[in-house]
Amino acid sequence: MSIQRGYYIDEMTVGMSASFSKTITTADVHDFAKLTGDNNPIHIDEAYAATTPFKGRIVHGMLSASLISAVIGTQLPGPGCIYRDQTIKFKAPVFLGETLVAKVTVEDINLRQNRVRLKSECTTGDKLVATGYANVLVNRQKSQHCSTDTHKLD
Repeated sequence: MSIQRGYYIDEMTVGMSASFSKTITTADVHDFAKLTGDNNPIHIDEAYAATTPFKGRIVHGMLSASLISAVIGTQLPGPGCIYRDQTIKFKAPVFLGETLVAKVTVEDINLRQNRVRLKSECTTGDKLVATGYANVLVNRQKSQHCSTDTHKLD
């Protein structure tokens, strides 16, 4: 088995970015509702959702936000990083069948604490649907490890 790793902190630069896209299906919404227990009818009941201001079913906001986790955990910084926290503001609904793009961009690198601040955005087409910031712990190369107290999650 090969060991995967993401970027080491000293390999990262401000402005680096990565993204992940997925077209959201009815099955995705039902699977997310089953997994989380969030059965709000605005997500799973077309007749109910038609009576709302959205006039149809919308995707769970947290399903959209979970794609940010996919980018962070698999691409930037990638395997081995620790997702510390996330702020997020939902700006617009995502509808079934739309292609959602989650993107993260490195905004700040704290070498002393092995922490990276990432701007996170989710879009469908030109529409911004969610925005926020993630803070992530990122490994150093073995020859440059700091003392273990820099890895406390406070």
